[in-house]
Amino acid sequence: MATHWSWHFYNDAHKHIMPQLESQDAKQAFSSQSDAETWLGEYWRQLRAANVVEVELTEDDQTKYTMSLAAAEQ
Repeated sequence: MATHWSWHFYNDAHKHIMPQLESQDAKQAFSSQSDAETWLGEYWRQLRAANVVEVELTEDDQTKYTMSLAAAEQ
């Protein structure tokens, strides 16, 4: 059974949102944690511009960790 890694995005009110990115679909599944984290490293600036302040990485339906993007700007 293949696992799927995905990001969930939250605004400053901790409301789940789906950001619109210029050249990439924010709602996608990755085949590995490494692929998901690489994607985030490439797109976090666009996510911040779309008012995302926190992201949550899940493996299938299990939360692996959450991380603030607000601190990345500093």
